[in-house]
Amino acid sequence: MNNLGNIVKIHEPAPLEGCGPLLTGAPDTTAGLKQRVFEVVRANGRAARADITRALNSSAGSVTSLTAELIGANLLREVEGTPREQTRGRPPVALEVVPEAAHVIGIKLSYKRHTAVLTDFAGNVVADAALATADIARSLPQLLKEIDTLIDRLLRKGQIGKARVQAVGIGMPGIIDHLTGVVQWSSLLQNRDADLRGAFGAQFQMPLYLDNDANVLTLAELWFGAGRAMTDFAVVTIENGVGMGLVLNNRLYRGAHGMGLELGHTKVQLDGALCRCGQRGCLEAYLADYALTREAAIALDHAFDSTESRQELLDVLFEKAKAGHQSAQTIFRRAGRYLSVGLANVVQLFDPALIILSGERMRYDYLYADEVLAEMHKLTLSGSRKSCEVAIHAWGDLVWARGASALALSELTDTIINAKVAAQ
Repeated sequence: MNNLGNIVKIHEPAPLEGCGPLLTGAPDTTAGLKQRVFEVVRANGRAARADITRALNSSAGSVTSLTAELIGANLLREVEGTPREQTRGRPPVALEVVPEAAHVIGIKLSYKRHTAVLTDFAGNVVADAALATADIARSLPQLLKEIDTLIDRLLRKGQIGKARVQAVGIGMPGIIDHLTGVVQWSSLLQNRDADLRGAFGAQFQMPLYLDNDANVLTLAELWFGAGRAMTDFAVVTIENGVGMGLVLNNRLYRGAHGMGLELGHTKVQLDGALCRCGQRGCLEAYLADYALTREAAIALDHAFDSTESRQELLDVLFEKAKAGHQSAQTIFRRAGRYLSVGLANVVQLFDPALIILSGERMRYDYLYADEVLAEMHKLTLSGSRKSCEVAIHAWGDLVWARGASALALSELTDTIINAKVAAQ
């Protein structure tokens, strides 16, 4: 086919100056000019007042006044800018975020282990921690106990107290109501409709911002990765489940009720395989690790027991497939075909410039073989338009927690700017 896109392997990107979306675009009606001034500085790492004025298409007088307020509130500070080539004249003055102005915690809750990062107001990671967990559904009190242990471990490494943490962001698998902080369903929890935000606030006395883990990974791309300078892109994750995050017009899209884009629970087969959500025919039921291990146990005539991890069985399955085992190869190729259906639907619905495939299962190259990409394009009414690029992103494990810290920083910024400036 003439219009096939290329699969691009993206290694973990080198650190860039600043954090957050780099595109300013049209004025954001949800944020005041003062907040947007701050965010331009944070996104660029350092910015002169003239650069801010151009980026926001604002007046020099307004920018000077607003930056003075932000400096007075100890949120921005002046630093010597990039030295000029000429030796004469006053060195330029730039602005940067005061990192110690606030701290947030980002947490990724998962099956094998939870991870966390402590981040300052400039988006720098101060410390990180991890906690090994059991692959079971637990009660809400049990989950809170694990979170408490993880936070204590993190703060000890970061050498700061809980009182200096202004917000926590958490990403976890499942159907999450971002607005209310209610977990409608998650394979990590025994019960549905768990009020995690309310329970967390009662125990820790700090605000919690909660979202689906695919959304926080998408925020990581938007704040720290390949999506910083892009207006539209999608992230598809394949791990214990299948998730999706979408950025439209340089902003994370969640849908009318904050729970959209559950790609893993879109239906690809009526009355098909049983998904752990309780319904049949979900895409996840053909791609997630529990789906592959279900097939692997039959193909390899292997009795799966509770002492053996899914990962061990999947590793055996992959080794067999690479060695030419026909049934093992068929399992991965079938999963790849279902993935191509899911990706084609994403392209057809949203027309993103880029789809980033991420997650632990992406090390199984059958899932992003040329045949998968070809099938995706075959199923898409692309015509003569430029094809969607597909990339494999090899982030480290902490990227999920960093995305959760971006969630906390994003939600906290407006509140803390208004509070500190008002208190002057």
